[in-house]
Amino acid sequence: MGYAQLVIGPAGSGKSTYCSSLYEHCVASRRTIHVVNLDPAAENFDYPVAMDIRELISLDDVMEELGLGPNGGLVYCMEHLEDNLDDWLTEELDNYLDDDYLVFDCPGQIELYSHVPVFKNFMEHLKRKNFSVCAVYLLDSQFMTDVTKFISGCMACLSAMVQLEIPHVNILSKMDLVTNKKDLDDFLDPEPTFLLSELNQRMGPQYAKLNKALIELVSNYSMVSFIPLDLRKEKSIQYVLGQIDNCIQYGEDADVKVKDFDPEEDE
Repeated sequence: MGYAQLVIGPAGSGKSTYCSSLYEHCVASRRTIHVVNLDPAAENFDYPVAMDIRELISLDDVMEELGLGPNGGLVYCMEHLEDNLDDWLTEELDNYLDDDYLVFDCPGQIELYSHVPVFKNFMEHLKRKNFSVCAVYLLDSQFMTDVTKFISGCMACLSAMVQLEIPHVNILSKMDLVTNKKDLDDFLDPEPTFLLSELNQRMGPQYAKLNKALIELVSNYSMVSFIPLDLRKEKSIQYVLGQIDNCIQYGEDADVKVKDFDPEEDE
């Protein structure tokens, strides 16, 4: 069985930086992962690219030849990828062993995960190739300093989760850039009653029923739990990776290593 992370989230949330830091961490810990670029508009990389969608199609070529804008061109590129899952992607995946670990660095247009079925079909293809897959959704922690932004981020995250229908790990990225981390304490693992109270204080009374429905939705889908990620700290990266590994059951079939030792003799 292979293993895969689908790294998604809004533009600017730190997906590529996460992928490069994860790669460096794994190199230092003598663990092998392969990072795949699925962004046809990407140009520079801080990690070795194992597979590159630009070998199949690039956004610049699509915009030039078809006269599309950036968003329409990107959707066209991803739909072209979808049409070539059985050809290009299958051929690329054949270069890796059954137990390899792939990390897919994805584009930042949120509609690709919430409105069109491209990535859902992409995930289904990986599953058919015997990959255990997890979505890693990144949200910029700098924009999660009040309850309204938190709920907005949760709704976007929930939309992707419902669309993809795969295990989900939610991460607050860029924690190293947050000046006052106490502002985020209430949102890392908040109580629904706290969220509802905060929403009702910030919004008019006519939104009371809507606020209650939103909080119940977030609570029922277990969307109120985020893992903070500080890329300056190895322990933070290690903890996040451990949560993802547990989600996709990575390493559960490995042999248990037992260290031999001689019991001390009684004096």
